[in-house]
Amino acid sequence: MFNPLKNLFDYNRTKINSYTPLVKKINDFEKEISQHSDKSLANKTKEFKDKLNNGETLDQLLPEAYAVVREAIKRTIGERAYDVQLMAAIALHQGSIAQQRTGEGKTHSVIFPAYLNALTSKGVHIITPNDYLTKVGAGWYPKALHLLGISTSAIIHEQSFIYDPDYTDPTEKFDDRLTHLHPVSRKEAYLADITYGTNNEFGFDYLRDHMVAYHQEMVQRPHHYAIVDEVDFVLIDEARTPLIISSPNNQPTDKYYQFAQIASALQPTDYIIDEKARSATLSEYGIRKVERVLNVKNLYEESFDTIHYIENAIKADALFHKDKDYVVKDGEVIIVDEFTGRLMTGRRWSDGLHQAVEAKENVTVQRESQTWATITFQNYFRLYQKLAGMTGTASTESEEFRKIYNLDVIVIPTHQSIQRIDDQDLIYKTQRSKYAAVASKVAELHSFGQPVLIGTTSIEKNQIISSLLTKKGIPHQLLNAKNHQSEAEIISKAGIKGGVTVATNMAGRGVDIVLGGPKDGVDPKKWQIQHQEIISLGGLYVIGTERHESRRIDNQLRGRSGRQGDPGYSQFYVALDDDLMRIFGGEKISGLMTRFKMDEETPLTHPLVSKALEQIQIKVEGYNFDVRKSLVEYDDVINKQRQIIYNLRDNTLINNFEKNSKNEEEVFKALGKQIQKSIKIYFDPLKNQ
Repeated sequence: MFNPLKNLFDYNRTKINSYTPLVKKINDFEKEISQHSDKSLANKTKEFKDKLNNGETLDQLLPEAYAVVREAIKRTIGERAYDVQLMAAIALHQGSIAQQRTGEGKTHSVIFPAYLNALTSKGVHIITPNDYLTKVGAGWYPKALHLLGISTSAIIHEQSFIYDPDYTDPTEKFDDRLTHLHPVSRKEAYLADITYGTNNEFGFDYLRDHMVAYHQEMVQRPHHYAIVDEVDFVLIDEARTPLIISSPNNQPTDKYYQFAQIASALQPTDYIIDEKARSATLSEYGIRKVERVLNVKNLYEESFDTIHYIENAIKADALFHKDKDYVVKDGEVIIVDEFTGRLMTGRRWSDGLHQAVEAKENVTVQRESQTWATITFQNYFRLYQKLAGMTGTASTESEEFRKIYNLDVIVIPTHQSIQRIDDQDLIYKTQRSKYAAVASKVAELHSFGQPVLIGTTSIEKNQIISSLLTKKGIPHQLLNAKNHQSEAEIISKAGIKGGVTVATNMAGRGVDIVLGGPKDGVDPKKWQIQHQEIISLGGLYVIGTERHESRRIDNQLRGRSGRQGDPGYSQFYVALDDDLMRIFGGEKISGLMTRFKMDEETPLTHPLVSKALEQIQIKVEGYNFDVRKSLVEYDDVINKQRQIIYNLRDNTLINNFEKNSKNEEEVFKALGKQIQKSIKIYFDPLKNQ
């Protein structure tokens, strides 16, 4: 009988077994490579490039090249790559997704394939989830790459840097990983051998490159090789939102305020809300009420725009909530990323929804936008000749990676066994009783000094927990999108004795909480004592206050504890009126409530409820997969047209540049003729119908 799960495990085992001889070859080089001087080690880069030019392949160079990188990292940073990190590095070079447990050193593994593929001088892109991790990535391990003569850069929002050990940033005092990033132009950053940046920055630069007037204004090179950190977030969670470059149109904005007032006066019986699809429609009662307010006989005959305005206003009022879906900052509505808890500055909801939210909050309504260029992340990342990724949580989405991106997920063995205890969920009848139980548990843990990380799904719920802890007199740190500038400092204290940190999803990904606090600036003996004390207390205790739509986000939160073989504990506190349960659980959850005769204060830990909850998450993940699949199928049609236009445009700009702009008029004449020809081909037949 065919068993897809068994086949998957067999495939993974086969791949891991194939890496073992390569790891042995790398280890066999270690003694010889360690005897090289720094100068001799750096010369290896030129030697490898010469071998490539003489016909050797990257695969043939891999064992020795990886041994050289391992030695360079050991000399500059003081860390030696484990065999399992080398396995992940091999998987990345071969164009797969390496799933490494949290704390197993993903950022270490990425340097090896980045160096190897940079030998081609075609450029390597390392994609990170946010600007902070971009700068950290480009400012730490590149010490080793610099020793080997490989340049590294970073691109973030409106800024670009190149790693330069001779430069010191006078404004950077807290994090020494960021002190040697020298500001440069965007084009210079892309000319580096390896470039770090977020998916948004790479994608928008690609779109902007195809809007420039002159070839020399383009900044990106052809898309050779990309390694995506937190690949599930970038290629799956972010993939529901296309990248769009737009400009305001000339439509007036006063109607948004008018319809915001109408929507706020409506009663729940006046409209029908679908929280799953996040849609709103007027009921019969609502239609009559709006017709009276607008003094029209038939709302649907009046104007399609009127329906559009009112439904957006209702959605803004009933479905989009301040400090959950967005924040208001400096008179602007800024979206909060549901997966990371971070502010998405510059991003706007489309089709007038953002304007409806602005009107609801009574801030300046910006004009609706006219789209000039757009691309989905799926089609942007398909531009790369070779694509790879790494994350701690990808296997639950292996089908989507394979179908959309042709990427296999390889689960890498752990260097040290996981010591964290992941306890069963505690299920409460109401959110009120759940939050009270969380506060009591934190008070208990704080009394003997065990550090606690409490994960919430929104700023609003972040503040509810904070208020309860304050009432109990428990000192704590609050981390959310409103104080993200203090993120590094807050996280650095999260693992100290007695530390209590209440965080949104910001703390769930790419965050390293060190037991006992950071080592920097602390006497090693003193730090070791602090570290051992936290271990003896049981390590970091993680409390999740709600299940997310995606199991991966929950697993990311758990993964903050029990890193690198440390002890730890995680448990989720769930209420039957949580959003996920209420919106997607339906009758199944209601039936369980009745069956178990739950009272307000007593939690339930029953496998039936846990299984029902997991089934809900799987169902939602499947629904979201279908949404993303439909999006990419739609964009595939546009993508073919986009490629034709972009290629024609690029060739025109290149020819124009090479002829030094002397024949600019002729070029535009030729382009005009081509457009006229296309119009005749595609539109003239309509005249005969």
